[in-house]
Amino acid sequence: MSSNFDVFRQNLSSAEFERIKDFIENHCGIKLPPTKKQMVEGRLRKRLRKHSFTTYEEYLDYVFTSGEGEEEIVSLIDVLTTNKTDFYREPGHFEYMRDRVLPYLLKDNDSARVKVWSAGCSSGEEPYTLSMELHGFFENIKGWSFEILATDISTEVLRKACTAIYDEEKISNLPFEIKKKFFLRSKDRNDCKVRPKPFVRKSVRFARLNLMDEKFSHDKDYDIIFCRNVIIYFDRETQERILRKLVSHLKPGRFLFLGHSETIHGMNLDVETVAPTVYRKL
Repeated sequence: MSSNFDVFRQNLSSAEFERIKDFIENHCGIKLPPTKKQMVEGRLRKRLRKHSFTTYEEYLDYVFTSGEGEEEIVSLIDVLTTNKTDFYREPGHFEYMRDRVLPYLLKDNDSARVKVWSAGCSSGEEPYTLSMELHGFFENIKGWSFEILATDISTEVLRKACTAIYDEEKISNLPFEIKKKFFLRSKDRNDCKVRPKPFVRKSVRFARLNLMDEKFSHDKDYDIIFCRNVIIYFDRETQERILRKLVSHLKPGRFLFLGHSETIHGMNLDVETVAPTVYRKL
């Protein structure tokens, strides 16, 4: 009789990898090149162990053909979605938002409200950074408010984002003033955990969203959209399709931020470049 440890002595076959690759590409738009095969194999081991499967084939049949594994599809997406982020990642973007975009919106906004969307928010560091910057900017400006929507396809990272508990080393490189103003440290000095303060967390609303969806159910009047280091995982055609949908959710004259390794060169988008990987809707 096989034991649950047998799986650790087996490899994910090429056919099984292709099966997973095709699903992830069709459902999420994310490319999984052959070099990711070992990564996929490693990340799926926990799912096999959880369901007491001894082979990858058994697990994939359960997920894709049994009719019983529909809920497991969400977990499959969770473990195969790359989620790496930090507080104040690519800090130049937050500086540009604070120094250029927000003063511009003060002069060109009838509602006295700023709406921000963090698309592909991962475990929450980006939207909480946005919240900290917006609180800092508007704290002495009366009558203005802001709201932040943060979305991701992974339910697992969204749970982490809502919990908002991070290892203290996550903020080790931040200035002392930011740590003091915006973070709480665990009362247990041996715990080494931190959490954004309640007023920072309350400004962020989290929701699950697949950027491959034909339509987004969210509002179409955002002032700022951050979608950084997300489209890099898609092919060029899918990138343009996603960005076109994101731009459609911006108000004219408003701003889209992409990751520094991403480009819209050659795409037919209704935007103009205003800074490196920062674009304004025409």
